[in-house]
Formats: sequence, structure tokens, C-alpha cells
Amino acid sequence: MSITATEYILLGIAAFAFSGFLTWPVRTLAIKLGAMDKPNLERKTQKEPVPYLGGVAIALSITILSYASVLYSDNTKTTFPLITYALLPAVLLGAMGLIDDLRGLQPLPRLVFQTVVAIGVTIFMINQNVVGVQLDNSIIDEILNILWIVGICNSINFFDNLDGGAAGTIAVSTVGIGLIAFGEHQELIGALAIVTFGSTAGFLLWNKSPAKIYMGDAGALFLGIIVGVLTIRLNPGIAPQWNSVALLPMLLAVPILDTCIAVFSRLRRGISPFTGGKDHLSHRLMRKGLSKHTTALCLWGMQASFVALALVVYQWSTKVGTPVITLAGAYWLGAFIWFWRIPSSD
Repeated sequence: MSITATEYILLGIAAFAFSGFLTWPVRTLAIKLGAMDKPNLERKTQKEPVPYLGGVAIALSITILSYASVLYSDNTKTTFPLITYALLPAVLLGAMGLIDDLRGLQPLPRLVFQTVVAIGVTIFMINQNVVGVQLDNSIIDEILNILWIVGICNSINFFDNLDGGAAGTIAVSTVGIGLIAFGEHQELIGALAIVTFGSTAGFLLWNKSPAKIYMGDAGALFLGIIVGVLTIRLNPGIAPQWNSVALLPMLLAVPILDTCIAVFSRLRRGISPFTGGKDHLSHRLMRKGLSKHTTALCLWGMQASFVALALVVYQWSTKVGTPVITLAGAYWLGAFIWFWRIPSSD
């Protein structure tokens, strides 16, 4: 499978257009089914009911275009199973999220199912030797990969609490993943990253403030495992190995920051981390007087700055890698302290 820069760009454009087009009929269907996110809880920020099955459009766009690209390639026999083992678990978790959107599920069975899927994905990736950065201990590798997949799935789900916030941030993250994969000739990872970028960007046409549709749990969980698997399979190919490992959380720094802030805030108040609340980054920024639109731009910009630092580490690892990683860590910690000091409720 050989993909040129022009073909990458065309993939992104196709995904953007396809996702943007598919969102319209999905929105119509959601309204007919009554799948509406109603402003009936204190933590809701919208004033009118908003349909929330937009994740179906994102999932269809990524899945259809990914398989179309594989079938078009000259190495289908090799790439088909590899892309399937990335997309199949995403479809499974997306289906669980869809059930949650329509009927509601308790946190425990959701977490159990996520863990089972993560275990299956991890075993496959390690057995097929497609993990980008591996340590010397296979057991530790397995545990870390399972925790990473489950953690990122929940992180993206938690982060989806603002018009355009999650979709735009994931779009920024996948640009970084795609550029590193392209530079290392990891074409399958790069192609899936650019398709994910295009699909989330196309969805933003409908999801930006004021949102006409939300992605819902179906979209958040689908995207969560996609970016989780992409980062695990990404091999920046830089030394020392620690620099390669450090790039992964940098590429998803803002969703991770949001989850840490929300979870620690809830634990401090003695409530379940899975209890919804207005304690996310977006809520805290709006409590400072920012509009939804400006808040989304701030979150996208913050993630873009982390991606830029990750690209600097990738490009000049031996010269400035460790200092830049240290800077990124201090930046993340400083952001944590700043957000933490903003009240978690009005």
C-alpha cells in the first residue's frame, strides 16, 4: 500500500464532504426517533432540545471510506485485516454507545464491555507486533495498552460536553498523528488518521456552536477507541524511547486534562467520577465569561499547541526532545492548576 501526499489530501477532503453530507439524514432520523438531548438537567448548556446521533454519521464516514481505500489499494490482502482490527472494536463500542444514547446504560456494564474490547484489541496488536512503542516486558505492555484504550475512550466521552469541543479537538489531534505517521511511512495509520480528521471536521459543520446535532456516546466511544488505537500503533521512530512514549499523551493532552480535572473534582466532593456535572474545562472557561464558540476555539488552540510541541519533539528529538517534553509537562501541569482554581460550579 503506497499513498502519496496528494492521495492523503483527497482522502481528507472526501471524508469531510461525506461526513458533512451524512450528518443531514442522520439528524433527520434522530428527530423522528425522538433521540433528543433535552435541557432538563442543570449541567446542560443548551436551551433547546438537540438531536444526538451525529456519531453515526462520523462512524459511517470513517468506516466506509477506510474500507473503500483498502479495496482500492494494491495490498488489500494485508491491509484488510489490519484495518478491520482497528474498526471492528470501534464499531462495537459505537454500537454500545448508540444503545446508551437511545435507552441508557449503567456505568459498570459500559466499563466492563470497554475493558473486554480493549483486552481483545491489545492481544491482537501485541501478537501481530503492530504496537508502535513496546517496553521490554510484554505483561506491562498489555496492561498499559488496556488502560490506555479504556482511559482514552472514557476521556473522549467525558470531553464531549461542548458544541464542537470534542470533534474539533480530535480533528487537531489526528492531524498530528497523521503527520508523524506520514513522516514514518506508516501509511495505514496515516490514512485512518486523515479520514478521522476529515470526518470530524465535516461533522463540525453541524456541531459547531450553536450545535444542530451532537455526536452522542455512539460517536464519542467510536472516536475514543480510534484515536486510542492510532496512538498505540504509531511509532515515531525517535530516540531515546522515552521521547516516543511521551508523544502519545501530548497528542491527546487536552481531553486527558479535562478528564483529570473532572474526575479529581468529583472525588474531592465525594461523588462518583461517572456522575455528570459542570466541572469540565469548557464549563470553567464559560464561567470566566467566554462564549461557547470562544471556549471551543480555546480548547482547539490549546490542543494545537500540544500537537505543535509533539511535532517539534518528533522532528528534532536528539537536539531539543527532552527539554520540549519537559516544557509540555510543565505547560500541562500549569493548565491543570489554573483550571483547578476556577470553581467547579456556579
